[in-house]
Formats: sequence, structure tokens, C-alpha cells
Amino acid sequence: MKTYALMAALLVSGASAAGTLVVAGSGEPVTLESGNAHDSVSMLVQRQIYDRLIGVKPGTAELAPGLATSWAPNANATSWTFTLRRNVKFHDGTPFNADAAVFNLRRWWDKNDPNGLRDAGRLFTVVPDFLGGYKGEKNAVVKDVVKVGEYAVRVDLTRPNTVFPVQMSASYWGMSSPTAVKAQGAKYGTPAGTAVGTGPFMFRSWVTGDRVTLAANRGYWGVKPRVDALIVRNIKDPSQRLNELRAGTVDIASDLQPDDLKAIQADKNLVLYRRPSFNLGYLGLNNRNEYLKHPKVRQAISLAINRRAIVDAFWYGLGTTDTSIVPPALKWATSSRVPADYPFDPAAAKKLLAEAGYPNGFSIDLWYMPITRSYFPNPKASAEAMAADLADVGIRVNLRTSDWAKYLEDLFAGRLSMYQIGLIGDYGDPDYFYGALYNPTSTNDIGWNAPEVGTLLEQARAGLTREARAQAYARVHELTYAAGYRLPIVHSQSVAAARTYVKGWVLSPFSSEPYNTVSLVGKK
Repeated sequence: MKTYALMAALLVSGASAAGTLVVAGSGEPVTLESGNAHDSVSMLVQRQIYDRLIGVKPGTAELAPGLATSWAPNANATSWTFTLRRNVKFHDGTPFNADAAVFNLRRWWDKNDPNGLRDAGRLFTVVPDFLGGYKGEKNAVVKDVVKVGEYAVRVDLTRPNTVFPVQMSASYWGMSSPTAVKAQGAKYGTPAGTAVGTGPFMFRSWVTGDRVTLAANRGYWGVKPRVDALIVRNIKDPSQRLNELRAGTVDIASDLQPDDLKAIQADKNLVLYRRPSFNLGYLGLNNRNEYLKHPKVRQAISLAINRRAIVDAFWYGLGTTDTSIVPPALKWATSSRVPADYPFDPAAAKKLLAEAGYPNGFSIDLWYMPITRSYFPNPKASAEAMAADLADVGIRVNLRTSDWAKYLEDLFAGRLSMYQIGLIGDYGDPDYFYGALYNPTSTNDIGWNAPEVGTLLEQARAGLTREARAQAYARVHELTYAAGYRLPIVHSQSVAAARTYVKGWVLSPFSSEPYNTVSLVGKK
């Protein structure tokens, strides 16, 4: 009996490890180089290739060991020591150890590090966005990175930071092979090069405009992949993603349209998934614009847009609207002094425009995203609805867009006046949302930076209790609500679906998850 049981187990194991998993991505990755991307398409692929020092438990935002098996602060949280996992190798055979960890941390943080490829345009902007700045800069969080043993690394900080481990769990901080980075130089992480991590899948090819192909890493230290290969296809149109899913040419599709819910539920070959709401879609207003620099104009725009009607029309019950940039799950980090939602009052908006010196309104560009996201599943249509509301108070809107890479480039460079954008939490703390949008180095897109906000964010990071942190975040909420440069539109669940033979897919509250737990049981 034991022999038959063993044979059966081996057969099941072999069956679950067979086949190619095809995932419908919602666009083209910007880069496969860790530390150098903000967009969710790049993150989806990078999560398969790379591991971070700290991971999260599947389906949650709870921290879990990654390439570090443990981590601990000093007495005042100005230093964190990471004990590293042993017997791990990068896909090219390079051992993972303290030297490799220091190599990655330093090339991101130190602008003068020779392996940082700054001369090839690598900026690693997640460092200033989430860690205050690069080595030696005034607001930098990291003071030094020190090897303290073959499998131990210490990160010294310039000030107390109790959320540093949570920050390091973000998917930006994937560990790359030092050997591969040095060998490839500027080609690393591009279609002309490769991407080499320690993750469950290994890079094989990137066909621009079409797909990224990965192979299972059979030597993976964690849960070994249950498929032979993974293909992430570039399918920007959500309707096309659903059509291909229904046809069986892809196995998994995310960021589908909310109005596809009934069609998915009615298809016996599909299983509906809902990704938890841990995001924000908002309208950004750039202070450099001659109109938007006036507080009353920004307030008028806020009053003119009927958020509730727009969310009801395009999110089909999957979205909520409020005045907070943090999602409802993090409500403890908001202020009770701020109204729960924005009023819709076109008459008041017209009055404010007149008081600002624009009784006849003005013309302005509104940029809408060229790709869909859970926070804007139908960006053009929702932009058209906003434009119609603004037209009713005299603001004449020119709708514009561009390809995704150019859109992000212009947005971060502060070249867009009024624009749709959003973010999906990449670690489970209010610091992600507040830091990504209001750190001193994160506000170039809106052209506004309040020193008091930056000070409060540092107080929140240093807080030893939730109560202390909540007080600082409440004040940030009040200040940023009054300023009105980022107008929250929606927090939403997102629609995803898979073929019925897809098993073991555990959706993360973040934008994506590793696919090493997914198997294809009975796929033909």
C-alpha cells in the first residue's frame, strides 16, 4: 500500500508540475531591473524572478521571512540587522550571501556606486520616494550598509524607523545577481539583456510588445513552481484579455472590467476572483499650472466632480469614494476632522472660480491613462465623465493621453497639468500611500512640497505605538486634504478570473503575486 501511495503522490506531483501557465498582463513592463520601476506590470514579472529580504504571507500583507530569515532593530530602531538565508543561489549559480545583499543595497542607495549604472540612466527613484534620498543627502533614511558576517547585513539609519522592515518587503527590492549585473551593464533588465534573481521563475526572453517568457526554477529554496514555464503576455485591452481567457489562449487575467462580472460568472469554464481593495485612484493637479496654483480653483474642481456618480457608473459596486488617500483597511491613519467624502456642488464651484478671477472658466488638458488598472478600469470613459462635470462649471477640458512609458515619464517630470493616476499598495502600512505621494522627493508631479508634512511622516515612521503614528498621520491627512493637489476618486476591488483548471492561485492585496503555487490540473 505504501508503494502505491508513493506512486500516486509522484504522479500527482508530476501532473501539477506540467504545462505552461499563460497570464494576460495589462501592458508592457517598463523594466525588469529591480529598484527601477513603479508600475504594476513590471512588478508582476519581477515578483516571479526576484526575492526580497522580507516577504509576505500569501494572500496577506503580513511579513514573512524571505532571503532574510530574521531581522531585529537596535534599542531605538536606528539600525536593523538581517540574518540571511543560507544555501540559496541566483539563477546563474552565483551564491546569495551578505556580499550579494550589500551589492544590491549599495547600488540602489549610493549614487556613486560603480554598479549603479547611473551613466546609463538608472535612477532607482524608489530610494528617494520611500527612503528619503540617496547616500549623503539631507533627507536620506539609510546612513550605511554593513556586512557583519557571511550571512548577516546591518543597515544603519539616520533616524529611528520602526517601519523599515515593512518598507523592505515591497516588491521593488528584489535581489539581483551581482555577476549578471556586472556582465550585462546597461542591458540588464531590458529586452536586450536578462534579469537574474533567486525567485521561483527564471528569465528566458522578452519580446517587446508581445510577451515575457520565464522557466521554472527547479532549485528554488521556497515552494517550487508547479508549472514548467510562465508566459506573461502584453494585452492592454481588458476586453481582449477576457476574450482570450474565454477562448482558453490565456489561463489567468487580472484588471478586468467591473461590468464583466456577470459574463464571468455565467461562463462555466471560468472562476471569478476579486482582489481586495488596497489601492487609490486619484486626480492629480500640478501647482505649476497657471490655473491650478490657485487654491480656490483646486477646490472648485473638487466640488465640480460628481465622484459618487462616476464610481457607480464605472466600478459597478466594486468601488468606494472618500477623502483619504489610504484605503479603508488603513482607516486608523486618517483624521476624524476631515469630512468623510467630498460634496458635489457645481454652484459653489462656479462661485469659487469667479472669486479666483475666472468667471468664464478656462481651458486645460486632462490626461487619462492609456492602460487599465483596478483603480481606473475604464480610464477614458471616466475622464470623459470628469470632463463633462468640469464643463458644467466652465472648465473646458482637452482630453489627452500617450503611451504608458511616456505618460509616466511626463507625470514624474511634472509636465502634466491635470491627470489620472493611482497606486496599489505594495506593503501593508499607511507609510506606503503617504510616503509615495507626499515624501519630499515624491511630489515633483504636483509641484508642491510642505516641510510640515515631511516632518510628520518622519514622526509616524519613528512612532513606537499605533496611537503615536495615528496622530501624525491624522495631521498629514488634514494638511493634504486642505491643499487639494491629489483628489481621491476611488478605492476599489479589482476583477480577475481564471480557467477552472487553474488551482492554487492566491490573490495578494497588492498588485500581483508569485505564481509558484499555481498548478494546471487537467489543462488540455
